[in-house]
Amino acid sequence: MTLLNDPRTRRRRLGVVAACTGLLAALLTAVPAAATPDPGDGRAVERGVSQGAQAEVAAAIADGEIPGQDEIVHSANIEHLANIPKEALPGTNSDLAFQGKYAFAGNYDGFRIFDISKPKAPKTVAQVLCPGSQNDISVSGNLLFLSTDSSRSDSSCNSTTQPVTEKSSWEGMKVFDISDKANPKYVAAVETACGSHTHTLVPERRNVYVYVSSYSPNAAYPDCQPPHDGISVIKVPRSAPEEAAVVNFPVLFPGEGPDGGGNPGSPTNPGVSKTTGCHDITVLPEKDLAAGACMGDGILFSIKDPENPKVIDQVQDNVNFAFWHSATFNQKANKVVFTDELGGGGAATCNAAIGPNRGADGIYDIVGKGDQRKLVFRSYYKIPRYQADTENCVAHNGSLIPVKGKDLMVQAWYQGGVSVWDFTDSSNPQEIAYFERGPVSTSGLTVGGSWSAYYYNGYIYSNDIAKGFDVLKLSDRRTDPAKRVHLRELNVQSQPDYFD
Repeated sequence: MTLLNDPRTRRRRLGVVAACTGLLAALLTAVPAAATPDPGDGRAVERGVSQGAQAEVAAAIADGEIPGQDEIVHSANIEHLANIPKEALPGTNSDLAFQGKYAFAGNYDGFRIFDISKPKAPKTVAQVLCPGSQNDISVSGNLLFLSTDSSRSDSSCNSTTQPVTEKSSWEGMKVFDISDKANPKYVAAVETACGSHTHTLVPERRNVYVYVSSYSPNAAYPDCQPPHDGISVIKVPRSAPEEAAVVNFPVLFPGEGPDGGGNPGSPTNPGVSKTTGCHDITVLPEKDLAAGACMGDGILFSIKDPENPKVIDQVQDNVNFAFWHSATFNQKANKVVFTDELGGGGAATCNAAIGPNRGADGIYDIVGKGDQRKLVFRSYYKIPRYQADTENCVAHNGSLIPVKGKDLMVQAWYQGGVSVWDFTDSSNPQEIAYFERGPVSTSGLTVGGSWSAYYYNGYIYSNDIAKGFDVLKLSDRRTDPAKRVHLRELNVQSQPDYFD
């Protein structure tokens, strides 16, 4: 393990060869036409890169501009406490949720529960085999929720893949009882239109509302018909989760014709994904507010009536955003950070050829009051270290680090690693810490790296697609006050009031 305390030398060279060979240009031309954000069901397959790109990677490693293959590097204020490799579930690691002394880690083959009472030595409590990408995960009380966004033969955990063109195929939400963490029990399944790519909880005392994000309809898919410009709302009674059911499908992008009212995408807006639903939603239950990252659009909406969310404002960025992927509010709810998942999470976009404003975060201030609030763009943030053209890298899942008076965030960047940054000044965001591994491969592009990196009760937890579950300790006077904040539960897409 080494420290790279001066990343400035890494800004010189990487990405030049790819731009010359046209590899990157071909990639970015192809992606918007069939945007498939987040890696798919299959095992990671290495995609070849040119000999020139391979030589560039080798030279950058030799010169110390990037870490060596699988080498761990980090800033001086980060300590790598633990890594737990994948075991029974070999698929892609995905999202994380937390409750008490437990971390819940999604995986395309199911989910894993860790006891994190000793962060330096997490212990596996349970591994549940239940295939169905991408197994986006969250918890509330004794219930665990799992998204299935791949066409399956049925709703069971023994299901097999089945063509989406078959009416009998199933996609949607699964619900487990986790009152016994060592023995989760599958208690309910709810089919939803176009499946469930991600989901967001709006918890209440008696019920849990689940906002289901899905997209990419097709006239040939019986259960995923266009325009599909909305979200499924599921109501789950806590006392009888087996009665969970869809109670509404609010249309967020109303419009005439088969394409609805969202971003039309290409060719009207070249390089931008057409809006056919939402990728992810983040809610602030204490503020009755939500932000949606919806392919070609970012939206702000009210959830005063959780069964009937109401759009307040809608924005687009047809210059630098290809795919609106996720959203994070600051604590005061006067800012939103939206991420652009350029290349769908499987491309090398953290290099000189792409630059600092694409595949980045977009920081928006929320101005005005009530239903007159507007999203106003301020700046972009992207990690300041260029990555190799064999490393998939783009803005991905992160969370707030709760410090009063400051807007601090930790965020995953796939093979770009984990970045801690300050956006207190919306127009001048700055990185303050980082952790990353060197390329999974130096000969081809193989999907890997941190899918989710979240701050929970004094530590950063990262779910690495290929390498497993990581625990990091951040020691910095700017972030240390957050160690005094302890939560009983954290689903990052259901942001808590950290100081209530």
